[in-house]
Amino acid sequence: MAGYKEIKGFDVQSKSVDPTPYAQALADNPYGGVWSSGGAMGTARYTHGGTGTLTAGLAFGGDPGDISNCETYDGSAWAEVNNLNTGRNGLFGIGTQTASLGFGGTDGSNTAKTESWNGSNWTEVNDMNTARRFLAGAGTNTAGLGYGGYVGPNTAANESWNGSSWTEVNDLNTARNDLGGAGTQTAALGYGGTGPGTTAITESWNGSTWTEVGDLNSAKKAGSNSGTQTAALMAGGQSAPGPNIAQTESWNGSAWTEVGDLAAAIRSNKGTSAGTNTTSMSNGGGPPAVTTTEEWTFSGINPATTPALNYSDAIVGDLYYNSTTGQLKAITAGAGSWSSGGSIGSASAGRGAAGPYTASIAFGGTGSPPTANQALTETYNGTSWTEVADLNEGRFMFCPAKQGTQTAALAATGTTGPSDTVSNELWDGSSWTEVNNLNSTHAFSDGNGTSTAALAIGRGPSPRAFVESWDGTNWTEVGDLNEGRYFLSASGTQAAGLAFSGDPGGPFTANTESWDGSSWTEVANLNTARSTGGGFGTQTSSIMATGYTPTFVNNTELWDGTSWTEVNDTATARNRPGSNGATGSQGMIIGGQNPGSGTLTNVEEWVIPDFVINKVTTS
Repeated sequence: MAGYKEIKGFDVQSKSVDPTPYAQALADNPYGGVWSSGGAMGTARYTHGGTGTLTAGLAFGGDPGDISNCETYDGSAWAEVNNLNTGRNGLFGIGTQTASLGFGGTDGSNTAKTESWNGSNWTEVNDMNTARRFLAGAGTNTAGLGYGGYVGPNTAANESWNGSSWTEVNDLNTARNDLGGAGTQTAALGYGGTGPGTTAITESWNGSTWTEVGDLNSAKKAGSNSGTQTAALMAGGQSAPGPNIAQTESWNGSAWTEVGDLAAAIRSNKGTSAGTNTTSMSNGGGPPAVTTTEEWTFSGINPATTPALNYSDAIVGDLYYNSTTGQLKAITAGAGSWSSGGSIGSASAGRGAAGPYTASIAFGGTGSPPTANQALTETYNGTSWTEVADLNEGRFMFCPAKQGTQTAALAATGTTGPSDTVSNELWDGSSWTEVNNLNSTHAFSDGNGTSTAALAIGRGPSPRAFVESWDGTNWTEVGDLNEGRYFLSASGTQAAGLAFSGDPGGPFTANTESWDGSSWTEVANLNTARSTGGGFGTQTSSIMATGYTPTFVNNTELWDGTSWTEVNDTATARNRPGSNGATGSQGMIIGGQNPGSGTLTNVEEWVIPDFVINKVTTS
């Protein structure tokens, strides 16, 4: 008689423990970095050179006063070693603690001087071809690259170092100074800077040409730098226009992700040129010059990488024997469900929200019966909410950038109650700043995208099809919806969005439209026409939850890129909740209103597990 192997083509696996669903593993051990305090430098400095790693670092030169002092770091303390031959600031460093190169800068005027460090002494070697300061670089002290900087105007000049001399090679696409640099002589990265306005542009070098790749989430200059072409880190810096920032962004080879902030906002700090985006440091900074060192380490499961063995070997449809419990088990596809999250601090409806459900921000709203509009802002760590700095203007029914983060959010348009507003505020992780207004109000509508690339979609209380696009600085009117409406829900990004449900002037609509960056296309309708629900996700994976039909409903629908499917209901029927989530598999709805209990504080979290393990019943 044929066995299981002959029928299925492989043996039934034996496991001592059940695999862990990947979504649960991510929730239990989220991927994130942490900054911690390191040893103080002996000399306060900024715009200096920094090389090496977290446990074997080197810092040299800097301001104030064209410093020549050089220090080494062993992972806990700094020690003074032999000085540069020429004190200067605005230079760049590449290499390791025992083999570094320091080049460019200013000692009263721009310099092309280059010095090589052998672990004991600095030696002057051949100058760069272009004298400049505030440049970037990549590589080692025998095979390096120096690019960008300031020569009078900004420069895009790029030079290659072979261990003895510099050779001009192909320029950056965008001339700029105060940019970050990482990588090697043949695989480098240049990001941020001023050229002349502060920019988020990132360029990748393949050994012969520069290519623009994914931008930073926010424009900035003069932050720390470390890592490689595929795993870089930028911490601190200065926004444009704006104060010093504590924001940190991590590069995975295709996109930047905002991660844990520095303890203190700082610019002109340095990192570790031989470090990575998982282990690095920020040292010095100013003005005024400081001696502060912060150490960066990553922990948790990186969702962009292959999962670890105990959950990567879970194959939907597979069977295995659990040798510990003596049970035969099957792995089936996961089904989404709602669970109770931590209650938010204030009851409110019409909030804006952004971020993943484990690290969210919610802002604004209104009470019930209508009270003074709220400017309150709260952040969520996956368990509890904390009050932080208020909006400058209390309002509700926003067009929030839901794909934003807890440290970079956008509160666009809304209503104050008496009147609608074109106000636009940007959150930097500690405070809200008023930035450029929308061209027209989009109150009682919805938005998508990030704090630097977003859409405001629709308009009310009279239904309009207006859409505006945000580029991080200004709003521009773009292609209208096919159906004018308000009280709609939206998901996705500035370039790939989705708009669904709403009020076109009666009756409520189930209409869904897809945005390709230039125009809207009608796609499959929701199963239930409604308004004022909570929507989140992407253009190909979205959730529509709760709303008004004209009764309050708790049904949930899942969009798979082609059609909507009814899935598990929320526990509480409501309308006007805040909503946010990066995909249709993880997100949340926050507060809202219900006719029986007024405005709400309760939060519900949505998760679709990667798989479910079931005991196989045999007869």
